[in-house]
Amino acid sequence: MSDLRELYLEMVTDHAKNPRHRGKAEPCDCIGTGNNPLCGDKLVVTVHLDGDTIEDVKFDGEGCAISVASADLMAEVLSGKSVDDAKELFSGFHELVAGEGTPEVPKKLAVFSGVREFPMRVKCATLAWHTVIAALNGSEEVTTE
Repeated sequence: MSDLRELYLEMVTDHAKNPRHRGKAEPCDCIGTGNNPLCGDKLVVTVHLDGDTIEDVKFDGEGCAISVASADLMAEVLSGKSVDDAKELFSGFHELVAGEGTPEVPKKLAVFSGVREFPMRVKCATLAWHTVIAALNGSEEVTTE
């Protein structure tokens, strides 16, 4: 378990300090704004679609290390996936961080399993995910409250 915890800290720190998917997807087909008032996280997620396939996901805004790292890894994992796959990945990711089971998720996301030990941080880890799903569903704003 300590190996997973170390990997979690390493990945969160790396992706929070050096996000690879910060910016705006061009062209932008869907946009969502997410807000976590408890932590102060505010993210804007933009998506470029080709039919039902997510070509690109970008995010911008301010957030704690967990929300920024989660947004960055989410963008990486969702690129090339279908909208339905994105919704399935979100469901699995949410189960993982909320401690509701051991769903199959990409290894990059599995490191977030440690978040379940800190219930207040689940909203930080899932903010970008709630935001992208809301954007894909045509809703522009989402809040964790």
